[in-house]
Amino acid sequence: MCEIFLPTLHTFAMENVFTGSSGQLRFKITPNITKMGKEVDFDNSSMFVEYWKGLFCYEKSEILGNETFPLSEEGRMNLQQWLQDKI
Repeated sequence: MCEIFLPTLHTFAMENVFTGSSGQLRFKITPNITKMGKEVDFDNSSMFVEYWKGLFCYEKSEILGNETFPLSEEGRMNLQQWLQDKI
């Protein structure tokens, strides 16, 4: 089984949504960014992930679950493991 790829925290800090897949598992990660002036407040920012299974896109699928993780390296690793457990 291949490890699920997730981009760096910088990608999410720039408010980019990320979608990915592994086999039949599909997922979408949406950052929720809080800023202090121009800087990202990592302590109060998060990543919201939703997953589904099958061949269809997000809009045409039933979302099977979701979770929110802190915008930190530990949160990123926990998010990756959470998705790995869904395969």
